[in-house]
Formats: sequence, structure tokens, C-alpha cells
Amino acid sequence: MPSYTAPTKDMQFILHEVLDISAQDIPGYDEMERDFTGAVLDEAGKIASEVLTPLNTVGDTEGCRMENGVVYTPTGFKDAFAQMKEGGWPGLDMPEEYGGQNMPYVLGTAVGEMFSAANQAFTMYQGLTHGAASAILVHGTEEQKNTYLPKMVSCDWTGTMNLTEPHCGTDLGLMRTKAEPQADGSYKITGQKIFISAGEHDMADNIIHLVLGKIVGGPEGIKGVSLFIVPKFLVNEDGSLGARNGVSCGKIEEKMGIHGNSTCVMNYDEATGYLLGEEHKGMRAMFTMMNEARIGVGMQGLAQAEAAFQNALEYAKDRLQGRDVTGPKNPDGPADPLIVHPDIRRSLMAQKSFTEGGRAFLLWGATLIDRAHRGEDASADGLVSLLTPVIKGFLTDQGYDMTVLAQQVYGGHGYIEEWGMSQFTRDARIAMIYEGANGVQALDLVGRKLSQDGGKHVMAFFDLVKDFLKKNEHNAALKADFLDPLKAASKDLQAAGMYFMQEGMKNPNNALSGSYDFMHLFGHVCLGLMWAQMAKAALTALETGTSDPDFYETKLATGRFYMARQLPMTATHLVRIQSGGDTVMALEAANF
Repeated sequence: MPSYTAPTKDMQFILHEVLDISAQDIPGYDEMERDFTGAVLDEAGKIASEVLTPLNTVGDTEGCRMENGVVYTPTGFKDAFAQMKEGGWPGLDMPEEYGGQNMPYVLGTAVGEMFSAANQAFTMYQGLTHGAASAILVHGTEEQKNTYLPKMVSCDWTGTMNLTEPHCGTDLGLMRTKAEPQADGSYKITGQKIFISAGEHDMADNIIHLVLGKIVGGPEGIKGVSLFIVPKFLVNEDGSLGARNGVSCGKIEEKMGIHGNSTCVMNYDEATGYLLGEEHKGMRAMFTMMNEARIGVGMQGLAQAEAAFQNALEYAKDRLQGRDVTGPKNPDGPADPLIVHPDIRRSLMAQKSFTEGGRAFLLWGATLIDRAHRGEDASADGLVSLLTPVIKGFLTDQGYDMTVLAQQVYGGHGYIEEWGMSQFTRDARIAMIYEGANGVQALDLVGRKLSQDGGKHVMAFFDLVKDFLKKNEHNAALKADFLDPLKAASKDLQAAGMYFMQEGMKNPNNALSGSYDFMHLFGHVCLGLMWAQMAKAALTALETGTSDPDFYETKLATGRFYMARQLPMTATHLVRIQSGGDTVMALEAANF
């Protein structure tokens, strides 16, 4: 059975030596001292490795089952969920007035990575609840917040998001779910939603569904979409549970992975719903949840890569296979361990450099969310809006690729379910699809985010890179290995943006055909920036003295690998982008 150990030391390094969170002027960050965050992360790490990891294989093999309309989660899930609730983990970064602990989002993100790496399917139950609660927190009335949030923050009640219908996914303007106004101000919701994660289960007393639908008589298309709170059980005025609502699970989807999460077809038959936010402004309210979910899905891609890497590394150290070409490293044994071979090292270094760089990128993005929300900083909000499709798309694409590399280290055993490696690959695959497929993320990045607010947010990103390069240009230890590759990659990103400005206006297909490459180009530059910052922090630690020089030397060696072997992919992506859309669009549909 695969194992997992929370990378708390690396998280602490990023939080305190790279991001220096306790020194930032973000409300609540002054309390984020190293000892405090260390205590939280250590405790979360224990739960991840001791409680959630052993259930990961159980959830994969058992899955969820439905009997007489009741959905049962895998063995052990219900007890583990009770432990999570008892520890207050679901409300870690939620407001105190609703029972949360009001810790920064960045700390919740670090904890979330551990839980997702240990058991992605399980962690989705509370993750979706967090997103639904966030939407109610921002868009709900005081009555709605007081009714639902205390129970959702504690996860006594869980939450879902209901967007997709059998005939429409990304194009939500085509949805058919209808909402009929009632005299008491409520609505009757009728329709069917599919792919609803955690749509029905046995771990909570109530499930609060957030459902997109169209009010009868409203505008056509996306302009007529509203968002509704539709509880599984109606809630009485005193907060107790009332009658069962007209919502039911039609079936559990049979999926490639995340078997431990109940992905449901949900049927709404004149179910009572309550408008969340304004009429016909449902997408605005839903995107509060969607944007949070997209950051969370990027985290899932990173988390699965980390878990797969840890197990591949142990296998490579233990498995004896062949001899080192430079001479035996295990002369008393029949063969050397796999890890002596350059191709295995290449694979492991690719995984290690991605997970550590991706973790820094994710946590930096989380600080921007804290700055935007806690500090009410519009610039930070704009920057993280720009980066959200990159975090979601790049981290999940690359995260999946890294699970495949990890699986490959095992050779034939990687293909055998007994060893557990295929689960990481299967679970990671969904992250590239849900919460907006990655092709859509790329289109959003190029079609909307680059030009948002006159392009000032992408210019702010370029300024961040330029400022870092300028401030450190005289640091000889950084220049050749880190600064020069980052500068070259940043120029590739700027050249790609310039191409879109010049050619996209002439022919939109020139820009859209290069959008996926641009998302990856941008992602590599972000990880390059993170690695340069981590290298600076590592060099500082070595120069000022440290009791653990191996950690920092290892960090530098890993960063040099990324800058030399992975970051140059920006040049390839730029060439693809500049080739335009003609070759992509050359064939008529009938000629494929």
C-alpha cells in the first residue's frame, strides 16, 4: 500500500524563508510565526498520514454505493470525517462568527495540499463545502448566512455546486433547469444536474446544494442564469431540520478515479430553492465558488504528483535492477538500486522540481488571495485572477504528467493495481477536466485575463519579474543558474503576448490556437520565478549559517535542474504560438 509523509519542512521553508509571511502587511499574518504554523502543519500531517492515507486505497477499491436512494461512502470514511470535524479542520480559514478559526487562506491551502495528497476523494467532501460556504458568505443575506454557515463551517452540513447538465457543460447558457417564483419569495427548482461531486452521501445531516437555473420569463442565455440554495432537508425557523426537499440522487457515476467521492446525477423535482445573490446574476455568485475551486483543483494536481513522487522515490531506492555504468554502487548485492541510473534520476528530478516549485507557486497565489480579501487590495485581486487559470491548468497538466513519470519508475509494477500507483494517475486525471477543462482555462487566460483592466495585471506580473532580476543582478551566485534563465523565459512570455496583440486582432484563431501553449509558457515562467526566489533564500541560509546545510544544497541542486531542463520549454511554446492558427485550422471538419 502506498504511503505519504506530509512535506512540512518544505512548506515551512516556503512560508517563512521565501514568502516571509509573518512580516507581510496582510491582516492576520503577524500571528503566522514559524512555531505556530509548524504546530498546525505537523498536526495536519499526522492526520493525513495516519487517518486519511490508509483510507485512500479503501475508497478506490470499494467506491460509493447507492441502496434505495441512500448513498453510502466507503468503509472508514464516516469515522474519519467525524475526526476532521472534531478537530475543526473544515473551518480552519473560515470566519469566527460562524464557528471557523479565521486563519489565513494560505495556511488552509498548505493543509489542503496534505489532505488531498493523502486522500483526494475524501477531501473533496469538505473542500466543496468550503466553496459553497464561501459563496453564501459573499452573496448571501444575513438570514441565509446565519441559517447555513454555522453548520457548513463545521461540516455538520456539507455543500455542493450544481452547474453541468446532460446537454451542456461549459456553455451554461444552454441549461434547462428552471426556477418558478413562489408567493413566499422562494422558487420551485426543476431539472437535472450531472457530475455533482459529493451530491449525496451518509456523512452529514444535510446537504446544501447551490444550483444554477433560469427563472421563468427571464432573459435568454447566460444573462438569464441565477443561483439558488436548495437544501436536501428544508430548515425550520429554529434551525432544526424539516421536510425532505424535492431533490434526489438518480445514480452514482462510474468514474476512472476518485471512486471514494460520490459523483451523482441529481434530480430536482419542484424542489424549494432560495435565490442567492441577485436575479439573473448567478454566474457572478457561482464564480466566487468556481475561482476558489479552481485554485483547489490546481492544488489537487500538485498533491497527487507529490504523493506519487514520494512512493516512486522509495521504490527507486529499494528496487535492485542493473548496474551503474560508472561502476557498481551495491557490490555486495546482485544489482544496484534503480536510483543510480541517469534516466531514473531524470524522472525523479522532474517530479521533485515540479512539486517543490509548484508548491511555492500555489502558496504565493494563496497569499495574493489573502491580500485581496483580508487587505482589500484590488491589485492583488487582479493579479490572482490572471494567475488562476495558470494555477489550475498548468499545475494539473503537469501534476498528471508527474504521476505518469512516477508510475513509470515502477516499470510493470506501476501497471498493477496491487502497488497502488495507478490510483494517483487516475485520480489526477480528473483535475485536468473539472472546474473548467484546461483548454477552457487557456482560452480564459488569453481571451479575457490578458486584456483585463487594460492589461495592467499581466504588466504587473512582468514588473514583478523585472524587479526581482534588477534587485539581484549583482548576485553572482544566482546569475548564471537562475537569473539568466528566468530573464530568457520572461522574454519568451512577453514575445508571446506581443504576438497575440499584433496577430490576434487580424485573426482571432492565431491567438486562440496558441492559448494552450501560452498557459504552459506562463506556468513555466511562474515556476522559474519561484525557483529563483527559493534559490536566493537557500543561498542566504547557507551564507548566514544553518544547522541543516544539506536541505539548502539540495534545494539549489533541484532548482538548477528545473532552470536548465524544464524552463527552456518556454522557447518551444513560443515557436508553437508564433506559428499561428493556419496549420491548426487547415483541415475542413469533414477531412479529419
